[in-house]
Amino acid sequence: MGAGGRMNVANTDDKPVAHKRVPVSKPPFELSDLKKAIPPHCFKRSLVRSFAAVFRDFILIGALYYLADTFIPMLPKPLAYVAWPVYWFFQGAYLMGLWVIGHECGHHGFSEYPWLNDTIGFIVHSLILTPYFGFKYSHRTHHANTNSIEYDEVWIPKRKADKLYSEILNNPTGAFLVFVFKIVLGFPLYFVFNLYGRKYEKGITSHFYPYSPIFNDSERFQIFVTDLGVFATCYGIYRAAAVMGTQWVINIYGMPILFMSGFFILLTYLHHTHPSIPHYDSTEWDWLRGALATVDRNFGFLNHAFHDVTRTHTLHHLFPTIPHYHTFEAREAIKPILGEYYKYDDTPILEAVWRETKDCIFIEPEEVNGQKKGIYWFHK
Repeated sequence: MGAGGRMNVANTDDKPVAHKRVPVSKPPFELSDLKKAIPPHCFKRSLVRSFAAVFRDFILIGALYYLADTFIPMLPKPLAYVAWPVYWFFQGAYLMGLWVIGHECGHHGFSEYPWLNDTIGFIVHSLILTPYFGFKYSHRTHHANTNSIEYDEVWIPKRKADKLYSEILNNPTGAFLVFVFKIVLGFPLYFVFNLYGRKYEKGITSHFYPYSPIFNDSERFQIFVTDLGVFATCYGIYRAAAVMGTQWVINIYGMPILFMSGFFILLTYLHHTHPSIPHYDSTEWDWLRGALATVDRNFGFLNHAFHDVTRTHTLHHLFPTIPHYHTFEAREAIKPILGEYYKYDDTPILEAVWRETKDCIFIEPEEVNGQKKGIYWFHK
């Protein structure tokens, strides 16, 4: 079992290797066993290293902006049509890296100081149109209820009874439309309308609405603050468009944000969607098995842009306060203990997202001797 190669999961049937279902029995280890195996320094947060990551992202984002704004307009139109998408892709990737830093702040993995974590997180997430406090609190619930079909907060699987997904879109054309919709609109629709999130019986579920049932009373003022931060960025975009022109804003900022949004969907979707991982209802779910039902992925050269969180997501769900620069070492320390409970899939990303989109349509409960259990698997 190593970081490379295909999916290292239990060979329980004749399905392709990447589809082998993982163990669902109670793990033979506790969270405390895993913590003991991790070197103590991995839990320490360094202001120097955390700020170095922030400065790295801002320097690279600034350099890409300078190169694009200075040189692409000088190119002949045919070359400019090629250069702009290249800029959008790489700028979107490093904006996603900045998003990762804000996410780490929400887990208090940036520093030992909660006020500093929230300040940095609020600033960087506001600049990239992410509601920092709204996401921080819904994400907390996600970590507390990972892969619970009743209480998880994101990527809630569809059920077979949802005919739109199980019948109408359950074909290659439908899968392609679902894929494009997720990549292009998934990011804003998740934060504005809680698409792909938990369904609440009452209230408006939005990361921007202070009285959303996602939040409790003590958190509502911070949602107002979040809204002001995103509004300030939107106003800055408006002023830039008034001075520099709408096309300039679209090229320099709008399209990179769109690419960043796509990367956000790819990361979160692929970490939590795979034919081999289960979901649980309240009769079977427990925190440790839920946290283990995630998948580490390999995004190739983009791992660098994303601070390598792509390959350490399982570790992150077990110990979310470990900063990104220690997660790889911590992951290697616990892999021998996790054994078959650790899941890594290095299928090329475009191939993987297409496979998951067409194979992970809905979930249905596992049956044993004709009796349905509270363990659910993906079907198509």
